[in-house]
Amino acid sequence: MAIIFHCDYCGKKIEAGDNAGGKWGKCPKCHNKVYVPDLNIADGEELKLSPVDEKEILRKKQLMMETFQVEQDILSQKAIPQEESSSAEDTSNPDDIYLPKTAENDMTTNIIVCLRQMADGELENAEATMQLILPFGDKAVAVLDKIALNEMPEPELADIPPQVLSGMIRNLRTQLS
Repeated sequence: MAIIFHCDYCGKKIEAGDNAGGKWGKCPKCHNKVYVPDLNIADGEELKLSPVDEKEILRKKQLMMETFQVEQDILSQKAIPQEESSSAEDTSNPDDIYLPKTAENDMTTNIIVCLRQMADGELENAEATMQLILPFGDKAVAVLDKIALNEMPEPELADIPPQVLSGMIRNLRTQLS
């Protein structure tokens, strides 16, 4: 009795001898390497599955919940507000003010949000976001230059065609200068 099966690559019906079961052969049509199924295993013997470990499933579920909770805690944290000091009022050049990392990250986020809003046609929202960026002046221009020189755009801006993104960056840079 012949073993009949189909090639995984081209779909041709193949007939192989009984002694070829469990071995590798070549498809006569596409010449790809195919496995000839063994009839003895396919007919009589069932595969035995290992028992489901309920404790392991519960442990994985609990770890996933803990991970999710930690992520939510991190995302819900807000930037620490800067203390207003009299020295900040005396400075004449706003670029001389030291910006903590959170303020720089907020500025970068605001720039990305502004570019996204411009791409989506939300010009009023983009103008409002731009007002948050304007006080940073040259530092915002430096961040824009860094975004423009990146090989890969930020994930939030990845779907915008490169030429359009470049034009929006130039436009925003001009307004900041």
